[in-house]
Amino acid sequence: MRIVFSRKGFDSSAGGGPSPIVDGRPISLPIPDSKGASRTTYEQRGLAVHAAKASRGKLSGADLCHDDPMFLENGTCVFGQCGAAQTHLERQGVGVGDVFVFFGLFAEEASGEPHHRIFGYLKVEDITHLADGVPQTFADLDHPHAIAMHASNDAIWRGEGQVSARASDALRLTVPEGPPSLWKRPAWLKHGGLSYHDREDRWLRAKDGHPRLKSVARGQEFVADIGRRQAPRDWLAGVIAEIKAS
Repeated sequence: MRIVFSRKGFDSSAGGGPSPIVDGRPISLPIPDSKGASRTTYEQRGLAVHAAKASRGKLSGADLCHDDPMFLENGTCVFGQCGAAQTHLERQGVGVGDVFVFFGLFAEEASGEPHHRIFGYLKVEDITHLADGVPQTFADLDHPHAIAMHASNDAIWRGEGQVSARASDALRLTVPEGPPSLWKRPAWLKHGGLSYHDREDRWLRAKDGHPRLKSVARGQEFVADIGRRQAPRDWLAGVIAEIKAS
């Protein structure tokens, strides 16, 4: 089994700033559309004010957004990936039965402290390679990867999934004092166990009883192959339970 730490939403380069936490609720802002493959605006998603504020006025409600991953009312998540990130997932052996935990950069509107936190998950039930054709169900959703091919290896990952309605401490990755890329990692996640994080100096000794990780600045999909180990499964179950409880 594999757990994928999947970076999504606004940050300093994609959108211009962190997604907001409003009244205790994390609101992951989809990045601006850069492929001309969207029919969804920030206004249609009810995110016009938040997008304008987070982008410092560079975006408005009329701008198109890359609305992905999509969390549907029936408890399904639909997520598109392509290019080098999709190739990485395939080379890491990610497939049906594996789980994405989506994280991004967030900040409380009042304090403005940027930090990384988990905001949703996807348990993979099926993978559709869009070069073989686009199923009508994805086209009906106006999913950006169904509207137009982004790369020759475009794929849509689908399965059970939900977004969190509260910004609990249990879902925060960044250590309390920051910076955002410095994570309080679970004890089961160790050097050699996460793709794109091979450098030994990223894996820091425990401080205050908590081991830490300097996460990479760029990249979308970081894969942990947990095999049959129980500790990471228990951690993942706790994350999903926290999301569902919100």
